[in-house]
Amino acid sequence: MDEDRLKRHDLADAEWVRLASLLPGHPRRGHRWHDHRLVIGGVFFRARAGCPWRDLLERFGNWKTVYNRHRRWSGDGTGEMILGRLRAGCDGARGREWAVAVDATVVRAHQHAAGARREPPADIGPARLAPAALSAPGRPRGEGG
Repeated sequence: MDEDRLKRHDLADAEWVRLASLLPGHPRRGHRWHDHRLVIGGVFFRARAGCPWRDLLERFGNWKTVYNRHRRWSGDGTGEMILGRLRAGCDGARGREWAVAVDATVVRAHQHAAGARREPPADIGPARLAPAALSAPGRPRGEGG
């Protein structure tokens, strides 16, 4: 495959500079994490391509490393913290209202999803697993009031 075509969605240098200062360091002394930029690129690639973790391209490193870091940062709130800091100041006061939206018509469960565990994972606190409160839907235009 053409390497330039594969890298067209990678973080630009200016984007990486802004993001790098928000990322946590390694939790244990004496160990080095794999390059955050490669790991984040792997997470973005997987989200964009919709591929299984094991099918991640080799240029992102070991798929298990990318998966573990994504899972850890999703579970401990690091991902939300980073998103909150990146949104701060965006589009004036409206930046805080931004959220990710998923259209359920295109989300499908994998065939193996039926065998999911029934107990919550032990390494993620129950408060993080609680359902999120959604805001009330806006009133359609043209209705009285």
